[in-house]
Amino acid sequence: MTHTAPFASPGSGPQPPATIVQHFWAILALGLPLIGSNMAQMGLHVTDTIMLGWYGVPQLAAVVLAASTFFILFIFGSGFAYAVIGRVATALGSGDETQARRDTRMALWLSLIYSVAVMPILWFSGPILRLLGQEDALSHMVETYLRVAGWGMFPALITAVLRGYLSAQERTQVVLWVTLAGVVVNVGFNWVLIFGNLGAPEMGLQGAAVASLSVQILTCVALCLYAGYGPSLRHVALFQNFWRPDPEAFVDVAKMGLPIGLTSVSEGGLFQASALMMGWIGAVELAAHGIALELASMVFMLHSGLSQAATVRAGRAHGAKDLLRLRRGAVVAIALSLLAGVITVTAFIAMPTPLVALFVDSRDPKAAELIDLGVKFLMVAALFQLFDAAQVMALGLLRGVQDTRVPMIYAVTSYWIVGIPASYVLAFPLGLGGVGLWLGLAAGLAVAGALMMHRFWSRDWI
Repeated sequence: MTHTAPFASPGSGPQPPATIVQHFWAILALGLPLIGSNMAQMGLHVTDTIMLGWYGVPQLAAVVLAASTFFILFIFGSGFAYAVIGRVATALGSGDETQARRDTRMALWLSLIYSVAVMPILWFSGPILRLLGQEDALSHMVETYLRVAGWGMFPALITAVLRGYLSAQERTQVVLWVTLAGVVVNVGFNWVLIFGNLGAPEMGLQGAAVASLSVQILTCVALCLYAGYGPSLRHVALFQNFWRPDPEAFVDVAKMGLPIGLTSVSEGGLFQASALMMGWIGAVELAAHGIALELASMVFMLHSGLSQAATVRAGRAHGAKDLLRLRRGAVVAIALSLLAGVITVTAFIAMPTPLVALFVDSRDPKAAELIDLGVKFLMVAALFQLFDAAQVMALGLLRGVQDTRVPMIYAVTSYWIVGIPASYVLAFPLGLGGVGLWLGLAAGLAVAGALMMHRFWSRDWI
C-alpha cells in the first residue's frame, strides 16, 4: 500500500509544509501505480480488439463501434468518480473521515442511478445506430454485444468510484494490481469464450461480451472487498448504512461530478469529431489518424496518472488549508508532467517511422502511404503533447480544489468553439487536409491548457 508522509493522517495535528523533494517522491508514489493502472485499463480494450481481429473482421468492426458507444456513456458517468478523488482528499486533509465516507457512498448511488438511466441506450443500440446511418448487419452485431456487455456499466462505474476513493486514500498500488489481474483474466476468458477452447462453446462476439462483463464484475468485487474490509481501511466503514439517503452529500457530489463528466465528453467529442472529419478525407488518412491517435493516447496515460495524483495532493492541501503546500505540490506535478512531455516529444520526433510502422503490415500495398501520413500526424501530435499535458494537469489541480464548473465552460469553448472549427477550416477551406485537422486539435488543446492553467494560478483557493 502506498503511504506518503508529507500529509498528516486525520487527527494528527498540523504538519510543516512539505519540501519540494517530499512532494516529488509523494507524487511519484501516487502517480506511477495510477499510470500503470491507466495503461492496464487501456490494455483491456486492446486485447479485445486484437483477439476479435483474429476471429473476424465484421466482429472487429462491431466491437470497435460498441466500445466507442459504451465509452462515451462511461466517461460522462465517471465524472462522479473524479469528484470523489477531490472531495475525499479534501475531507481527509481536514481530518474528516465521516465526510469521506458520505461522499463516496453518494457517488456510488449516483453511479448506480446513472447506469440505470443509460441502460435503454445500450439495450436498444441497434435501432439508434441504424438511425445514425450504420448498416443493419453491423448495428445488429453491436446490439447483440451491448445487450450483454452493457450490464458492465454498473460494475465499471462502481469500480471507477472505488478507484477514486482508494486513490484519495493513497492506496494506489492495489488499484494497479487489480487492474493488471483484470487484463490477464480478460485474455484467458476471451481465449476460451471467443474461440471455444477448453471444451467451451465458440461464442465469437458474444463470448467477448461475456468475458468483458465477467472481468468488470470480478474487478468490482475485489475493490469492494478491499475498500470496505481491508485491514487498514475497515475502520472507515465505507458501506455502513449504505442504503441510507444523504441528500446533502448527494447534491454536493452531483454538483461537482456532472461538470467533470461534461468536460470529459467535450474532450472526447473533439477526438470523435476529428475521426469523422478524417473519414471525409479518405480511408488511408483515417487509418493513419487512428495509429497516431493510439500512440498519443498511450502517452496521455502518463499525464492522466500524474494528474490524478495531483488531484489527491491538491485536495489534501486544500482540506488542510495549506496554500504553500498546494502551490509547491502543483509546481512539482506540472514539472513531472512537463518532463514526461519532453521525453515523449523527443521520441515522436526522433523515431516516428518505427513507431508508426509497428501498426502497419509492410506487405500492404498502401503501407508506404499510410506510414508517410502517420509520421506527419505524429509530428503534430508531438506539438500538442505539451498542450495536452498542461490542460490535463490543470484540470487535476482544479478538481483537487473542487473547481469544476468554470473548467467545464473552458473545455466546451476550447474544444467545440476553437478546436473543431479550426480543424475544419484548416483541413478543408485552407486545403491542409489531415495535417490541418491535427493542427486544429492542437489549437483547441492549447487554448484549454492556457485557460485552465491561468485559472489555477490566478487564485489562492484557500
